[in-house]
Amino acid sequence: MAERLLEVRRLFKHFGGVVATDRLDLAVAAGGVHALIGPNGAGKTTLIAQICGEIVPDAGQVLFGGRDITALPAHERVALGLARSFQITRVFRNLTVRDNIALAVQARNGSSMRFWRPVAAERALGAEAEVVLAGLGMAALAALTAGSLPHADQRRLEVALALASQPRLLLLDEPLAGMGAEDAQAMIGLIAQLKERTTILLVEHDMDAVFRLANVISVLVGGRVIASGVPQAIRDDPEVRRAYLGEEEAAA
Repeated sequence: MAERLLEVRRLFKHFGGVVATDRLDLAVAAGGVHALIGPNGAGKTTLIAQICGEIVPDAGQVLFGGRDITALPAHERVALGLARSFQITRVFRNLTVRDNIALAVQARNGSSMRFWRPVAAERALGAEAEVVLAGLGMAALAALTAGSLPHADQRRLEVALALASQPRLLLLDEPLAGMGAEDAQAMIGLIAQLKERTTILLVEHDMDAVFRLANVISVLVGGRVIASGVPQAIRDDPEVRRAYLGEEEAAA
């Protein structure tokens, strides 16, 4: 059995009278892509935020590599090997692509962002940034200002920022959001390459992408995982089809 890299145990979170995470259990094995799907409002992004330490759960545990990280702040989780992208792109728009990556490398090494200006000239940071960009086929973009990039390249840059922290687990929150068909296919190809290098927890609405990329799929409805398994088992699960996939097919 593959090592359990991430475990969520009986996680609970409410906002006023709304239960966003309802005694949720989830296990993510090391290696490949574990996709998390569900209808809008199922609690996917809230779950990811609790895994990353951006939202504090009301009850339950988050374990990473067998260690209880429930009380750890987000930056300490990054140091342990957790990194994420966001639904809405978050890059330093006024910096070059290379300097965006160099900042992420600097943060991984424990340096404060406020010391960025003198560190910007350090060749080691720039060299490592170039390596990250070359590995993603983005070397030609290095000198461009991040804010000048088209949306799809900004999404790729955000993935590169996450990878610069050398994560053991990469959480991708709707990486195909806002992309046209051609750009979406390119992102799917990128994620397919990345799954050979690091474990990925993927939140995505594009079912074609999910079933092409995922080794395991978990279905979240009403703040709970109602099913988890290999793609074909999820596709054939009657409860899943009623709760989610059937809705997608009916709308098609």
